Amino acid sequence: MAMMREIEAGRIREALPSLAAMTLLIATWWLLVVATGSAIFPTPWQVVTGTLELVQDGTLWEHIGASLMRVGAGFGLAVAFAVPLGLWMGWVRGAYTTLNPIFQILRPISPIAWIPIAILWFGVGNASPIYLIFISSVFPMVVQTTVGVHTIERRYLRAAENFGVSRTTLFRQVVIPAVLPQIIVGMRIGLGVAWLVVVAAEMIALRSGLGYLIIDSRNAGNRYDLVIAGMIIIGLIGLLLDGVMRLLEGLKSVRWRYAH
Repeated sequence: MAMMREIEAGRIREALPSLAAMTLLIATWWLLVVATGSAIFPTPWQVVTGTLELVQDGTLWEHIGASLMRVGAGFGLAVAFAVPLGLWMGWVRGAYTTLNPIFQILRPISPIAWIPIAILWFGVGNASPIYLIFISSVFPMVVQTTVGVHTIERRYLRAAENFGVSRTTLFRQVVIPAVLPQIIVGMRIGLGVAWLVVVAAEMIALRSGLGYLIIDSRNAGNRYDLVIAGMIIIGLIGLLLDGVMRLLEGLKSVRWRYAH
């Protein structure tokens, strides 16, 4: 019990600087709005009341659910495509030399630049943002997985060869466990990009989701309290999603990579 209390106290002490910084930021925001007498930009309390308004009429949960559904579908497809492809490109030299130049050309293209093409191919609906999420998150995962295979320590492979294991067993029991930490890093990057892209797509091509909430609040009566509320909610959900991905680093099969 004493050890648990010490751990909790340590976590509280670690959180204090962040809480103090956020409190200072909110206080500064409030003072600036009051000092300038702005009739448009909201105070923190107006943002809170606007958020409660969305909660009470149920629209907030609808928008959050729509955004998370699109991210889940697009990101899931990207993982299913990118991880096997990255493993193959890292393991087979011919696949790497053939496909890597194509990925390096496509990778720097901003996901936002794909929006007109997505609308042309898939129309205005859920398929367009799902495609945009897929195309934006697949590249970081492919690159990170491929790099992970290329950076496997040779001693692991030599040790397996000394025991005479087959290539299938070598790939399943040596290569994949060694690359798994890099795959998780690629997934964290891809999920962060996916969350950015879905918000941008919803501002342009959809009538639901947190991106649509922001742009609709701006157009329908300059409800900047709801605009700021949407922005804060996007940030909090992004933090939560990243925290969920970081939990994967604690899995026994990858924890060795993050030990200090």
